[in-house]
Amino acid sequence: MSYHNAVLLEESISGLNIKEDGVYVDVTFGGGGHSKEILKRLGKDGKLFAFDQDPDALKNVIDDERFVLIPENFRYISRFLRFHSIKKVDGVLADLGVSSHQFDEAERGFSIRFDGDLDMRMNQKSKVSAKELINQYSEEKLAEILFLYGELRNSRKLARTIVHERKTRVIETSFQLKEVLKAFLPNAKKHKILAQIFQAIRIEVNEELSVLKEFLEQIPNLLSDDGRLSVISYHSLEDRLVKRFIRTGLFEGEPEKDVFGNSNEPLKKVGKLIVPSKEEIKVNNRARSAKLRLATLK
Repeated sequence: MSYHNAVLLEESISGLNIKEDGVYVDVTFGGGGHSKEILKRLGKDGKLFAFDQDPDALKNVIDDERFVLIPENFRYISRFLRFHSIKKVDGVLADLGVSSHQFDEAERGFSIRFDGDLDMRMNQKSKVSAKELINQYSEEKLAEILFLYGELRNSRKLARTIVHERKTRVIETSFQLKEVLKAFLPNAKKHKILAQIFQAIRIEVNEELSVLKEFLEQIPNLLSDDGRLSVISYHSLEDRLVKRFIRTGLFEGEPEKDVFGNSNEPLKKVGKLIVPSKEEIKVNNRARSAKLRLATLK
């Protein structure tokens, strides 16, 4: 399988502060780039668990007795670690978003560059694909998704156009969707707007923000006392959730304070926000929007 270079590899793995005999989790295995680097730093008594719900990723399994690949969504991290008798871990890594491999496979429907079925499911067993979403969701629901997840101000017009067009034909492919919306795609901003539209659909299909929230809420109970969380995000919706949860332990509002003015946030940040170097972006274009945040228990 063709997988590109792991993003922020050195920074994200060094941020885990790996112990040779520690237990670590890579919740977004993909091509295995981050997992291989973790294994290099583990001793013979160390252990690495990885999660990936994409069947393609299972073909990259690492032949190492210290490694276990769990073919599930990482929203179930605690449940499946308990199945393997693991209650606490020394570090968790998440490289969010879509892998380069998924973008490059036209038939997966993730990319604006290739024509393919409107699918966009990271887990091929999921019931709702992008095709169902585009052809069956109400105009109101489509507009809401495009506004919330694509941050598109003209979401209502986009939704209205999709609903109007689908009355005469089923919108089945990436290029058909682009054709339907061409009036909203001026040449100067075409790729940016398309990327926002496809991002919004993909987030809804895969419940990405709900998954991220469920995952983050489990971290305080999973980490050992000096355990580390290392999260790479690629758009502001994800990064905001990660930043806010590390700062407050919440996704909305502010933490409650006791009579002495103290609040009880479970995590604290480690260091500052890390972004890729110009050199890494030149070598790996996927890295251009990446942001890495590190945290540990408070």
